[in-house]
Amino acid sequence: MDGNLIRNFSIIAHIDHGKSTLADRLMERANTVSTRKLRDQMLDSMDLERERGITIKASAVSLDYNKNGSVYTLNLIDTPGHVDFSYEVSRSLSACEGSLLLVDASQGIEAQTLTNVYLAMENDLEIIPVLSKVDLKSARPEEVGNEMVSILGIKIEEVLKVSAKSGYGIDDVFDAIIDRIPPPKGTMEAPLRALIFDSVYDDYRGVIIYLRVVDGSIKVGDTIVMMKTKRSFLVSELGLFKPEMTAKGVLTTGSVGYCIASIKSIHDVHIGDTVTTEKRRAEVALPGYRKPLPMVYCGLYPSNNTDFMPLRDAIEKLWLNDSSFSFSPETSQALGFGFRCGFLGLLHMEIVQERLERESNVGLVQTAPTVTYEILTHNGAKVMVHNPEKLPPVNTIDEFREPMVEAKIILPVEYIGSIMKLASERRSKYIGTEYLSEKRAILAYEMPLGEIIFDFYDKLKSSTRGFGTLDYEFKGYVPEDLVKLDIVVAGNRVDALSCIVHRKKAEAKGRSLVKKLKEDISRHMFEIPIQAAIGGRVVARETIRAMSKNVTAKCYGGDITRKRKLLEKQKEGKKRMKNVGNVEIPQKAFLSVLSTEG
Repeated sequence: MDGNLIRNFSIIAHIDHGKSTLADRLMERANTVSTRKLRDQMLDSMDLERERGITIKASAVSLDYNKNGSVYTLNLIDTPGHVDFSYEVSRSLSACEGSLLLVDASQGIEAQTLTNVYLAMENDLEIIPVLSKVDLKSARPEEVGNEMVSILGIKIEEVLKVSAKSGYGIDDVFDAIIDRIPPPKGTMEAPLRALIFDSVYDDYRGVIIYLRVVDGSIKVGDTIVMMKTKRSFLVSELGLFKPEMTAKGVLTTGSVGYCIASIKSIHDVHIGDTVTTEKRRAEVALPGYRKPLPMVYCGLYPSNNTDFMPLRDAIEKLWLNDSSFSFSPETSQALGFGFRCGFLGLLHMEIVQERLERESNVGLVQTAPTVTYEILTHNGAKVMVHNPEKLPPVNTIDEFREPMVEAKIILPVEYIGSIMKLASERRSKYIGTEYLSEKRAILAYEMPLGEIIFDFYDKLKSSTRGFGTLDYEFKGYVPEDLVKLDIVVAGNRVDALSCIVHRKKAEAKGRSLVKKLKEDISRHMFEIPIQAAIGGRVVARETIRAMSKNVTAKCYGGDITRKRKLLEKQKEGKKRMKNVGNVEIPQKAFLSVLSTEG
């Protein structure tokens, strides 16, 4: 195919600004999907995406569009909008030459809009600004257009106005894609170099890789080589996304499609690796992707210990489809064998857990999330701690460092006071305020990541009536006065409930936590003391009373010694039960750390 007739582009925007709906209209206008099969959010194929109304995975589709007698192949990659899935966005952008930047005409520029613009600029993409939802009664096209000009540095005449719901302005979008986005730059005669930007596992066909052909071409029957793993495979099927996988014999320079080559092991495929052919090997691999840095860690354990192996298989298959989370086996005294998993954020963690439970039918117990801390020991060594249980002995720690981020909050000006109060409670350092317009501003703070990941976003949304948006960027590790807070239930320390907190907040956190655990743990036949301790010092305690039975109810009158004998017998039985009995701690108790104040 003529490379000049190919355009590779993505749609980027803040969450809920209409990316998936615009993708639907583009597919409908290009007759990619028949009217009978067309449904809302066509590219959001996962049940979770449709239930939550958000895009989680980037999706690709090839559109054929006829302009002035020439049929152009437009490869669209629809991307997520939430900050936790920014790695999906960065991977998609590296497979494109241009981007549609979508801004809601009623909401205006938001935190993730700016982040996505910077990502597109880093990849040197042609950016086409699009003002969406212009048909809404609450739309402010002139005001938001001026915001885009002043903040993004674009010309007002470059901004397209569309309504994806009604189809208004869709032809202008197609014209802009063809006229403004450059064709792929690769060389057809060069040895094959194709970038793997995603992959999925199929029980019958093995690993299916999604690739963008940068140089050369690939055809069915070729033997391909993964440049990182040096493994060779015979190509059995190639094709494009229409949006279903549609077989095609050859993929040429600039094409975005899939490749099936009987790849049985998930460890043979790495996102960002370069594919070449065995006959004409490329000498230099493509740059690939910078490995994402997990921000939040938690333990995932099967609720039934016999499900450890099925859980491992499910995690490995999911990792193939979402390489932005990491995992390693670990053991807990309270929960048995499981995995320590790293995520890009709290929503990412929630989505992975839900996908694992749905796709593997394994019940999960999840421990409270924690961030990564940097420990400097007396002998000068640096230790990265993802799990409070792996903390070195206190007498060996020279400096305790926590991760700091630069947080940018975009909000209406009337909520500045309440958000400044909220930020000050989270040990933040004020950087400055920038006004986008008379009604909207950006607040910048330096803030500990540990203070953001739990409930800061929820409180931001409730304090600004849903209009506040948050984006943050990791800055480094800063020394702080932190301590490990242990939870002791019935005399046994529960490692899965340990957490690292600031010393000033430790007692309040401990009191709040034991109070919450008292509500979550059901009563047993024996008394259960719950304690919060820092080292050997107990800072808070609550007691769950034993379930009691009136053993003297049937004694009417008679000698008091008879009643006493029954009470003593009951007391002995409870004491024996306490010695051999285990306290059952429900799943919600392990997440109590999230919902406590302090």
